[in-house]
Amino acid sequence: MSLKLKNKIMKKLFFVFLLMVISLLPAFSQKKHGFDPKRFEADLEQYITTQATLSPREAARFFPVYREYQEKMRALFTEQRHCRLIDINNDAACIEALRKQDDIDIEMKKLQHKYHQRFVKILSPSKVFKIIMAEDRFHRKAFERAVKRWK
Repeated sequence: MSLKLKNKIMKKLFFVFLLMVISLLPAFSQKKHGFDPKRFEADLEQYITTQATLSPREAARFFPVYREYQEKMRALFTEQRHCRLIDINNDAACIEALRKQDDIDIEMKKLQHKYHQRFVKILSPSKVFKIIMAEDRFHRKAFERAVKRWK
C-alpha cells in the first residue's frame, strides 16, 4: 500500500474517531456541565455560517439538509457504539463486531459522499469545502473545551 493511500486512510480514520468522541461528549458533559444539544447545534451552525460566509438564504437552504445528514450520522455512531458491548473473550462475537464496525464505517463514507453531493447542489463546492473544514475545527475546539472542563 502506498504511503499516500495510508495517509489518506489514517486521516479518514482520525475524522471518524473524532466524530465518535464528539458524539460521546453529551453523555459525559450532561452530568457535570448541563450539556445542551440545542445550544451545541446552534453554536455549530453559527460557526459554520460565519466561517463559510453563508448568506441567510444559503443557510436557510443548507442547514435543513445538513441536520438530516447529522441525524443519520449520529444513528450510525450509536450503532457503532453498540458493537463494543460484546464479550471480548468470545472470538465469534469479536469477529462479528469487527465485521459490523467495518460495515458501519463503509456506510458512513457512503452517507458522507451522498450528502456532499447534495450539498454542492445547494452551495458552491468551495463553500461546501469551507463548511467541512469549519465543522472539523468546531468539533476539535469543543473537544478541547470538554477536556479542559474534565480536568
